Amino acid sequence: MTTGSGSTPAPLIVIGGPTATGKTGLAIALAERLHGQGIPAEIVSADSRQVYRGMDIGTAKATPAERARVVHHGIDLVDPDQPYSVADFRAHALAALESLGARGGIGILAGGTGFWLRAVSAGIDTDALPFDAQVRAKLEDRLAHDGLDAAAARLSAMAPLLAARTDLRNPRRVARALEIAILRGDAPLPEPLGYAAPVLGIQLVVEPAEHGRRIRERARAQFDAGLVEEARTLRERFDPSLPAFTSIGYRESWAYLDGECTLAEAVTADAQRNVQFAKRQRTWFRREPGLAIVDATTDPRPVVAERLDAFLASLR
Repeated sequence: MTTGSGSTPAPLIVIGGPTATGKTGLAIALAERLHGQGIPAEIVSADSRQVYRGMDIGTAKATPAERARVVHHGIDLVDPDQPYSVADFRAHALAALESLGARGGIGILAGGTGFWLRAVSAGIDTDALPFDAQVRAKLEDRLAHDGLDAAAARLSAMAPLLAARTDLRNPRRVARALEIAILRGDAPLPEPLGYAAPVLGIQLVVEPAEHGRRIRERARAQFDAGLVEEARTLRERFDPSLPAFTSIGYRESWAYLDGECTLAEAVTADAQRNVQFAKRQRTWFRREPGLAIVDATTDPRPVVAERLDAFLASLR
């Protein structure tokens, strides 16, 4: 893998899985376990919405107190109206991991955006995925005018290979896939370049009934913590049609603010969208053989601690 500087990145622990499976808490617990052994450890958040400033409650960012305990990268990098791509993220993550590697540390890459995890841990050549701001703007305008179903149908007709690996319910990803199809055609993804240090891959899963309960509980907690006010502030500062605000929780909050639903209905809609989102994430992560499945229905830390100890022994 070529990273640009020639430095070797830190050994990497990857924690993936659907939303509300406990990835953030586990990442912090592992980092503190490593700190206790005198090993520097830092977390890289692989969440495509946590890069946006001001979107804190709705994206379930690590709290300021948690970030004070463990250094986090990949959070609060741009405003919601600024573009930020997987290529930008990969460059940011590798720079942080190379700095950590130079200090003898171990990185923890944690999040639910599967392609971002893969771009770093498998070394996807993101430079081979072209970007054109003018093409993107035209596609987003057309998507807003014609709707998501029409855009998804266009993608399926133009680039069936791309369509098959795209979440056709996600307008931002459909627009991005159309952009790639226009600029590059319906070619397979670039071959992975690899990661230049050892990797321990973990995928958290939770039994469906318990997972649904956690999702509903988190939705209520986010609204109790001030999600509606966060959404109100963001809408006052930015265009609510921005792709960043397709993140779950913001449109539900705005619907409540506009009198289109009750607060209870907004919370329920938030939870229902997250349940559907988690199903799509599970489909993605089932195709990730490098991430060993760990059941997080009960506390996964003892099982993961054993895997971590074996990983550390392999580095010696």
